[in-house]
Amino acid sequence: MEMSFRWYGNDDPVRLEDIRQIPGMKGIVSAIYNIPVGEIWPIEEIKELKKAVELHQFKLNVIESVPVHEDIKLGLASRDHYIEKYKTTLRNLSRAGIKTVCYNFMPVFDWTRTSLNAPLSDGSHSLSYDEETIKKLNPISGELTLPGWDLSYQSDQLNDLMNKYKEMTEDELMDHLIYFLEQIVPVAEEEDMKLAIHPDDPPWSVFGLPRVVTNRKNVETLLNSVHSKANGLTFCTGSFGALPENDLLSIIEIATDRIHFVHARNVKWTGAKSFQETSHSIHDGSLPMVEVMKKLVQSGYEGPIRPDHGRMIWGEEGRPGYGLYDRALGATYLNGIIDTCKSIE
Repeated sequence: MEMSFRWYGNDDPVRLEDIRQIPGMKGIVSAIYNIPVGEIWPIEEIKELKKAVELHQFKLNVIESVPVHEDIKLGLASRDHYIEKYKTTLRNLSRAGIKTVCYNFMPVFDWTRTSLNAPLSDGSHSLSYDEETIKKLNPISGELTLPGWDLSYQSDQLNDLMNKYKEMTEDELMDHLIYFLEQIVPVAEEEDMKLAIHPDDPPWSVFGLPRVVTNRKNVETLLNSVHSKANGLTFCTGSFGALPENDLLSIIEIATDRIHFVHARNVKWTGAKSFQETSHSIHDGSLPMVEVMKKLVQSGYEGPIRPDHGRMIWGEEGRPGYGLYDRALGATYLNGIIDTCKSIE
């Protein structure tokens, strides 16, 4: 597998030269963050990002993410306009030599947590989610803002957007996703690219919004509806695994040849639809990380994998979930499992 690391560009407090010192690190996962959602990514800026990564002897192996405009998710008449721009961005990425793109289809909000620095018993801090707290929050009030959220909306715009989704069923949102895929997958095929949809995080409705990439059934639907190797999955252990009913090994089985990217992290279930992120170790979280990695190795997966959200440890301060130290520990832990599984085979 290509052990990789998420990097947020020159503004990231974690430097490429620091990442370079992590044993076995091969790839960088990044994006261009200054372009408004729905606009075309200029090939010049893509090449500039790629050059910065390659100067440190890394491969820019995944773009995470090319955001999907809300008009596409809502199925509005204007969606075709934004889909055409999305196609152009895919072509520009391909021509710059980037062949794997991660994206998500979560309405309005990206990944959601209720705390960015919840304490753990070992003295570290991590991201956590509490369902009862979410029920008491009003997202329009600005009580909660998180990395990854589009904060460009004014409160009245956000309110209007939320209202548009209120009457939408999960089946309708899935239809809009399939329509989107039917348009962009042929472009990905032409460019020999892999599209890897990220599961919803957490994998259930938040703030009353529909979510449709949450379980095995959803994955089967989206993969079978547009049957192409280009139409694939980002297998995120923490997103799927936040819901105890999700069988991670079963999801790997039904998506084996369509998993194009892996996010590996562990979570500890703390209640009904509540969890806290932990170290990657099986001794700290609720997920069977060893069995998951073993299953991926047995399936023949050799693509990019990255240690996902890490704790803040040893006094480090930085982007919540994206510090250097714990993700470095996670990468080493994962590589140890992978090496052991391969040596046994």
